[in-house]
Amino acid sequence: MNRYFSTAKGVLVALHQEDSGQDLIEYALIAALIALAATFGMGTVAKAINDAFSSIGAKLGAYTG
Repeated sequence: MNRYFSTAKGVLVALHQEDSGQDLIEYALIAALIALAATFGMGTVAKAINDAFSSIGAKLGAYTG
């Protein structure tokens, strides 16, 4: 029975010291934050591009019409 607890304690200590999964979670959180910011930012960028092309189209229409 004592050997079982010693083995279990060794496994728990090894799991507690293992932090490679923590890096993966941090990278996933950073990627999610970047994706979220890009999603919200694309609406503003798309509107600005659409406005610019509309302005250019109106000016070209005035010159060619």
